[in-house]
Amino acid sequence: MSTSEDRMAMEESADKPAATPRYARKKQAIVAAASEILNRDGVKGMTLASVAASVGLITTSVTYYFRKKEDLAVACFLEGIERFDGLITEALREPTAQARLLKLLDLWLALNHRVATGDAHQVPFFNDIRSLEKPQRSVVIEAYMRFFAKVRMLFGDNEFPWLDEHQRTARAYLIMEQIFWTVAWLPRYDLEDYDRIRDRMFDLFVNGLAAPGRQWNPVPLPLDEVLAPVEPQATPRETFLIAATRLINERGYRGASVEKISARLNVTKGSFYHHNEAKDDLVVECFDRSFEVSRRIQRAVTDRPENHWWKLSTIAATLMEYQLSDVGPLLRTSALSAVPLAIRVEMVRKSNRVSDRFASIISDGIASGCIRPVDPFIAAQMLTITLNASAEMKWWAPHATQSATDLYAKPMLMGAFAP
Repeated sequence: MSTSEDRMAMEESADKPAATPRYARKKQAIVAAASEILNRDGVKGMTLASVAASVGLITTSVTYYFRKKEDLAVACFLEGIERFDGLITEALREPTAQARLLKLLDLWLALNHRVATGDAHQVPFFNDIRSLEKPQRSVVIEAYMRFFAKVRMLFGDNEFPWLDEHQRTARAYLIMEQIFWTVAWLPRYDLEDYDRIRDRMFDLFVNGLAAPGRQWNPVPLPLDEVLAPVEPQATPRETFLIAATRLINERGYRGASVEKISARLNVTKGSFYHHNEAKDDLVVECFDRSFEVSRRIQRAVTDRPENHWWKLSTIAATLMEYQLSDVGPLLRTSALSAVPLAIRVEMVRKSNRVSDRFASIISDGIASGCIRPVDPFIAAQMLTITLNASAEMKWWAPHATQSATDLYAKPMLMGAFAP
């Protein structure tokens, strides 16, 4: 946009700007551009200058719409929540829980189709909400929780009387986590495959992975044996990585600043940089530690004589134990959305190795008849994010009496609508 057009927009904004169509269109264009930049760079990496350049404005013009970049980030998140709210509102018109879920998947994949073809702008990744500071973070979280209350309504009021409040919350949370995570693996597919993806995801949500007759009674492996450290006692470095992982999970990659990590560990910034060249190096080490934990637990059952259903459910139960243990949790894969691109690509590649091993177990189980015929790749991605997301149990179901395995792993492996 030219300087004269900038001036016209400024003059319009001074006279009841919200009522002018021109102002509304330009504001929407800014939010759309900023949402894409948020997904690429995170809240901390987004600048008003980069947003302005992407829509042909000068930076000072953007401040007439949003005074600070945090205000713009809030607008992006609120607009994204509103779009999701529209999807769930439409899905809730369906008569049954299964029909509501199928409709939600259909609407979400249709939106992704429009984004891929350039007919709609990206929805921001909500995981970076946690990098906002108060009061902006509180505003967005309140809006998200109002939306999430509708997600819980997917299960209806009386369709599943055996579901208590915690089970309903956990299953609604897992459905949304699965939907959010699709952005990581959908690019591997052609657009014409989206209907097939919808059907296969729906089948997995409804029927799980267990073949008919398989029971749910997993027993986790002893963590001290599976993850036996080289040294008998936890090293200071291990303690450092545990604390950093927890903080990044709580505040996101960008929100977990060097200052906050240092404060959590009760060390100075100087001490932090004495042990770490940069925060990115620490994040990579946290990811590598998490991937190694997953691989060790997977390897622990590889040569066991039990069937592959036992292996899959045992891995799930053991990883759940780890998530809530003194040495857990895994670093959330959601942190990947805000890390620098070069790191992100490498970490996604390593994450896919973990998922691919799940796919191999699922494929072998299908061949032997103990696991239902499903799409192994999609099932593995859905299982991976289910196990990874269970670290949030203390936030979503802090007073639950059920184990994390029953709250989170069971609905994925046995079906989201199964008792």
